[in-house]
Amino acid sequence: MPLSTIADAKVFDRDGFTFRPLAVPSRGSVELAIWALEIAPGAASEAHSMDREEVFVVVSGKVSATIAGVEVNAGDGDAIIVPAGAQLQIRNACTEHPASLAAMTSAGMKATVGDATFPPPWAQ
Repeated sequence: MPLSTIADAKVFDRDGFTFRPLAVPSRGSVELAIWALEIAPGAASEAHSMDREEVFVVVSGKVSATIAGVEVNAGDGDAIIVPAGAQLQIRNACTEHPASLAAMTSAGMKATVGDATFPPPWAQ
């Protein structure tokens, strides 16, 4: 399928994060997984890691992340690059406005949160 619209994307909500899969295996992608991500004002993810490299491009807003113990701050147009296996916590650095991002990784990736390893449903 050559076109995957955000309007037709399934919506996954988790603790102030909204994921909309764009290019994932269930929507026709073979090698890459890309989704639109919105982070509610002040929301922060659980600390977690992925078994594949992950890249976040900030479309709008201000995003902070801790990657393997290193704090980074990103704004419109900036990319946050997370190596495979690195511990990550990502958050909206603004308490008033949502942040919008594009997230990219390889198809088939798995997340680890605490002792649980699983494929995120929005990456399928």
